[in-house]
Amino acid sequence: MTSPPARLSLTPAGSAPGLLDGAWWPRSRDLSHELPALVDVLDACWGRITRVAVNPTHWSVIPRKVAVAGRKVHVGWFADEQDPHKLILLSYTAGRWDLLVIPPETGAAAAARLMAAAATPGGLATAGALMAKEDTSREVQESLDREEEWETEGGHASAAAENPDPPGPVSSARGM
Repeated sequence: MTSPPARLSLTPAGSAPGLLDGAWWPRSRDLSHELPALVDVLDACWGRITRVAVNPTHWSVIPRKVAVAGRKVHVGWFADEQDPHKLILLSYTAGRWDLLVIPPETGAAAAARLMAAAATPGGLATAGALMAKEDTSREVQESLDREEEWETEGGHASAAAENPDPPGPVSSARGM
């Protein structure tokens, strides 16, 4: 069974270096299943990938080796030293690349924004900073959506317009 093509966005070849070389949006959190398609694509672009490093925070199982095109790619992990949203790829002959890993459950619009941001030539945002910015944007949008829903479904403004004066006698604190 072959894996579906990798969802990937890379900085253009020869562009100004940045903190990230692009973004990867896996379909699951199963590295054994997801890495072969990614490495297969990157081997053609960057040269033979020999090692991959991840932070274990978002991966339930981290295999020591993954089969890719008849060979094994070594997989390692670094809990404290590596950003949990970053994947490091190494090639003996061509160097190192850092990719933002977009969580599989991310919506298409957010993933597109993240992929574009991570593939910006000369970008100075870390993987964690891009994810935090997207989380903040999502939270702000959800708050605005809730407020809009409140207003359009008869929230505070509608209730005040229907009943401007409270029922019952009006008294003042002085004249009680």
